[in-house]
Amino acid sequence: MEPNVYVLILLIIIILVGSACCSGVEASFLAVNSIRILELASKQKPRNSANQLLKLRKHLGRTLTVITITNNGFNIIGSLILGVYGALVINTNFGLTFFSISFYVLVLLFGEVLPKALGTRFSLQIALLSVPILIILNNLMRPFLILIEQIFPVITAESEISTDEEEIRQMAKIGSQKGFIEADEAAMIFKVFQLNDLKAKDLMIPRVSAPCLDGSSNLEEISTLIISDTSPWWVVLGDKVDKIQGLVKREKLLTQIIKGKKKKLLSELCDPVEYIPEMIRADQLLTRFDKDNKGVKVVVDEFGGFVGIIGAEAVLSVLAGWWKK
Repeated sequence: MEPNVYVLILLIIIILVGSACCSGVEASFLAVNSIRILELASKQKPRNSANQLLKLRKHLGRTLTVITITNNGFNIIGSLILGVYGALVINTNFGLTFFSISFYVLVLLFGEVLPKALGTRFSLQIALLSVPILIILNNLMRPFLILIEQIFPVITAESEISTDEEEIRQMAKIGSQKGFIEADEAAMIFKVFQLNDLKAKDLMIPRVSAPCLDGSSNLEEISTLIISDTSPWWVVLGDKVDKIQGLVKREKLLTQIIKGKKKKLLSELCDPVEYIPEMIRADQLLTRFDKDNKGVKVVVDEFGGFVGIIGAEAVLSVLAGWWKK
């Protein structure tokens, strides 16, 4: 068959399209958001493209190896075939030189630069579309991949989806700046992480400021104090230092006063105490308060000494932005 210019053009198109697809897919796999893939995969059936994409993304080294082999097949082998065939079609040295330079520019622009820009811009869509072809290529190249992985074990390393506090902070900040999440939502995320940096001793009411009552007193003796002081909770103390008999709500004391039971001792009215260490983190402390256990906790030091009290509102004040250092 005589060398034909149309065949030459067809070879150019095949090489450009093949190179462009490989470059675009490679860029999309490197740019795609793993968290977004995980979100889609959790909403779809196991055999759907998002789950398959997640598996390919997990073995990113192997996937990129498949793409690289395919891309080099088009760029190197295709270019060699094109060069030989182009020499048969183009008879002059000048024409062959011009053809080579033009083909290089075409590959650079339409086989590399533009596809990678599009692959980065539409990373999720392109990555999802490429999944079936990559699975086929992965299966076809498996013997060769096994050999390469034996030589370069790093290729087999799995890419785990992970993040840390600083990344989440930055994502929340960027999301707020771009308008994807509300500013108050981003602020709340920052405050949640702040809980991890605070201890009970930072938020508690110190012992010297904590409202305390003598357990041997009766309601008649402290009725004036209870009515004038609006503290919602009181610590009931015993006759010894750090001897805590319990906690009692002001509401409960007022109720007993109204009922005329002023002779009752405070030690008879108080509720059991839950002790917490002063070094417990605020985020851990928050889980200690629930609908059945909403009272205050007594904070103790490493020796078990009474150092303060803390309620759920102290922790929630951090989230609400009321707490100040």
